[in-house]
Amino acid sequence: MAEPGKGVTAGKLAINVQKRLTRAQEKVMQKLGKADETRDVAFEEMVSNFNKQMTEGTKLQKDLKAYLTAVKSMHDASRRLQDCLADMYEPDWFGKEEMDALAEDTDTLWLDYHQSIADKSLSSLDTYLAQFPDIKARIAKRDRKMVDFDSARHHFASLQKGKKKDEAKVAKAEEDLGRAQKIFEELNVELQDELPSLWENRVGIYVNSFQSLAGQQEKFHREMGKLSQNLNDIMTKLEEQRELKKGGTAAAKTGDGAKSEEANHSESASSPPKSAVTNGADGDLPPGFIYKVKVIHDYAATDGDELELKMGDIVLALAFDNPDEQDDGWLLGVQETHWLQNKDISVKGVFPENFTQKV
Repeated sequence: MAEPGKGVTAGKLAINVQKRLTRAQEKVMQKLGKADETRDVAFEEMVSNFNKQMTEGTKLQKDLKAYLTAVKSMHDASRRLQDCLADMYEPDWFGKEEMDALAEDTDTLWLDYHQSIADKSLSSLDTYLAQFPDIKARIAKRDRKMVDFDSARHHFASLQKGKKKDEAKVAKAEEDLGRAQKIFEELNVELQDELPSLWENRVGIYVNSFQSLAGQQEKFHREMGKLSQNLNDIMTKLEEQRELKKGGTAAAKTGDGAKSEEANHSESASSPPKSAVTNGADGDLPPGFIYKVKVIHDYAATDGDELELKMGDIVLALAFDNPDEQDDGWLLGVQETHWLQNKDISVKGVFPENFTQKV
C-alpha cells in the first residue's frame, strides 16, 4: 500500500506532466495555424520594456560595483603612499605631528567615501533590482496560463461543434474554461498595472543613483583637496627651513673666510689674491656665468651631457661657447656646490629650463 505522502506527490507529478504535454500540443497547433492564439501587443511591449529595464539595471549595478572596487584599490594605494611618506619623514623635520594626523585623516576620508557609496548608491540599486526575479517569474506564469486558457477555449469549442454532444463533457469543459480564464486574467491584470509603473520608476532610480554618487564625489574631492593643500603647505615649509638652514651654514662659512682673509691681508699688500689670479676680477663665479637658478622638480639625466637635478639644488647658468648649440628650452650650467668646492666647470651640462626658476 502506497504511503499517502508519496501518493500525493506522484499525483501532482502526473498532473504537472499532463499540463506540460497539453501546453506543448497547444503551442504546436498554434504554430501550425490550426488553433488561434491569444495575442496582446500592448502587453508584449510592456514585457519588452521590462526586459530592457532589467538588463540596464543589472549593467548599472555591475559597473557601480566595479567603481566601488576601484575606489577600494585607490584607497589601498593611498594608504601605502602615506605609509611610505611616514617612514621617510624624520622625527625632527617640520610638521611631523601634522603629517601623521594628515595621513590618518586621508585614510578616514577614503573609508567614508567607500562606505557612503556602498550604503547609499549601491544599496538602493540592489533593492530596486531585487523585485525583478519575482516579476519575471509571474510573467512566465502568465504566459503558461494564457496557453492553458487557449487550450481550454479550443477544447470547449470543439465539444460544442461535435455532432454528438456529451452535455456532461461540455459542462465540464465550460467549467475548466472559466477557471483557466479567471486565473489568466487575474495575473494579466496585475501585470498590466504593475509593469508600466515599474517602467516609469526607472527614471527616479537613475536620478537618485547618479545624484547620490555625484554628491559623494563632490564632497570627497572637496575634502581631499583641503588635505592635499595642507600636505603641500607642510612640504613648502619643510623646504623653506632647509634653505634657511643651508643659507645660515653658508653665511657662517663666508664669515670665517672673511676673517681669515683679513688676517692674511697684512702679510702682503702688494701681492694679488690667488682667486683673482685664477678667475679674474670676480673669483666666486665661473667664467661665462649668467645667473643662478633653483631646481623646482627632480630631473633624471638621459644623456652624458645632461645635468642630474634634485629639487632645491642651485645651478649656475653659463653662456654657451657657441650660441648656435643652444636648444630652445635648455640651459647650460654647473652645480653651485661643485663649483664652490672645486672651482671646476668641466662637469658642466645642459638641463631643461622649465625644471628651474631664477633666484
